[in-house]
Amino acid sequence: MGIKNRRQFLEESMLAAATAAAATTPAIVAAQDAQSKSPNEKLGVAVVGVRGRGGSHIGAFAGRQDTEILYICDADRDVGGRRAEEVGKRQGGKVPVFEEDIRKVLEDDRVDIVSIATPNHWHALGAIWAIQAGKDVYVEKPVSHNVSEGARIVEAARKYNRICQTGTQSRSNPGMQSLIDFVQSGGIGEVKVARGLCYKRRKSIGERGTYAPPKNVNYDLWLGPAPEKQVSRPQFHYDWHWQTDYGNGDLGNQGIHQMDIARWGLNIDHLCVSTLSYGGRFGYVDAGNTANTQVVSHGYGEKSLIFEVRGLETSDYRGAKIGVIFEGTEGYAVCPSYHNGTAFDKDGNQIKSFSGGGDHFANFVKAVRARDHKLLNADIREGHLSSALCHLGNISLNCGGNLDIDKAKEALDKHISQDDVHDTFQRTLAHGKDNNVDYAVTPFSFGELLEINPEDESIVGNEKASQMLSREYRKPFEVPAAGQV
Repeated sequence: MGIKNRRQFLEESMLAAATAAAATTPAIVAAQDAQSKSPNEKLGVAVVGVRGRGGSHIGAFAGRQDTEILYICDADRDVGGRRAEEVGKRQGGKVPVFEEDIRKVLEDDRVDIVSIATPNHWHALGAIWAIQAGKDVYVEKPVSHNVSEGARIVEAARKYNRICQTGTQSRSNPGMQSLIDFVQSGGIGEVKVARGLCYKRRKSIGERGTYAPPKNVNYDLWLGPAPEKQVSRPQFHYDWHWQTDYGNGDLGNQGIHQMDIARWGLNIDHLCVSTLSYGGRFGYVDAGNTANTQVVSHGYGEKSLIFEVRGLETSDYRGAKIGVIFEGTEGYAVCPSYHNGTAFDKDGNQIKSFSGGGDHFANFVKAVRARDHKLLNADIREGHLSSALCHLGNISLNCGGNLDIDKAKEALDKHISQDDVHDTFQRTLAHGKDNNVDYAVTPFSFGELLEINPEDESIVGNEKASQMLSREYRKPFEVPAAGQV
């Protein structure tokens, strides 16, 4: 078996395992909400994007008594076809229709819910089209590919009175809810800094070149809103995360979960007033163009949200590699997963631990039946704000230039932050040194300090950065402008 085929095999095996694991969902759901067994009360579901995270969506909805998956939609007909057969077995022989084009799915009035797990560049348009068609939506994180898109989904959901849940499932986990309550109620004193971590090893995705898309993929539909370009990465699926036309790097992949928890714990319901980012794609030259090492500093005046991405080898930070650390005046709290965490005093002695998982999909269905978006644990506006923080970090970085230490220190001095920004910067430089990074080969970029107006979510006095709040769309796959949803 070749390397590429073996990788595909392993990926498919993991997805099948994830779907099988999700078969335990009914036990969890049964404890959280009462499910009607009446065929007349079943909600019709379409799952859009089923190769990766979509497997969990399938497991959640096919595992309920009060929902039925009517459609499997994916630009990859091989994966979509197999998923439809799997769902048919789960649903007692009721095989969903496979469709490549979401627009055809949305024409069916039997579809009540559209659950979206496509690549990032499709999230917003898929959600908006579904909402305009009168469907309720569960959309994976990040909810958008850029800042403007998230605001447009919020606008559409409110205009058409649709329920729209963000796939940041930590919001439905009792362990995380209790920890956040503890932090917000002063359990570790006053918290002025939340630090999100995504220390996740990412290796090269291979040489940039010209590659044919898989024959089983409708490439036009896969591209959707993205520019029409030839495939430039060896591995078609998943590695789109590391190309900016489709993905947002690890900030918008793994990192969005921790960004959301960090903002949640700080109890902030708006965008920051300033953003500064620095980093680069270190250690190798490949087909990717997103950072694998990055620091983002969001200023909120008396509070700060810091985010660190490390894709090279690294040790943990205060016991976490993928997680969030809340830094308080009387101690700190470490959240190393989606559902648990521990609070410590200033001397490192454990104060209290928190644990417990929940069912994010069940919370969504409950809100759908009640027709009340306020019941959602992760309403689309929450998803928009946290996704936008990821995008602002990338905008700052992409507006920057090669590192000049003196200028970098000046920018750090100007950036109003509750974090020790110089210490964070020095730790990042040390991380590069530990990995023998040659900045002459893989440059270190130091971004521009952005001033943000949180009221209208604009960037002040920087036209280049402002242009990056949205993008040009390929017709007819156009996300509507503000006021036109």
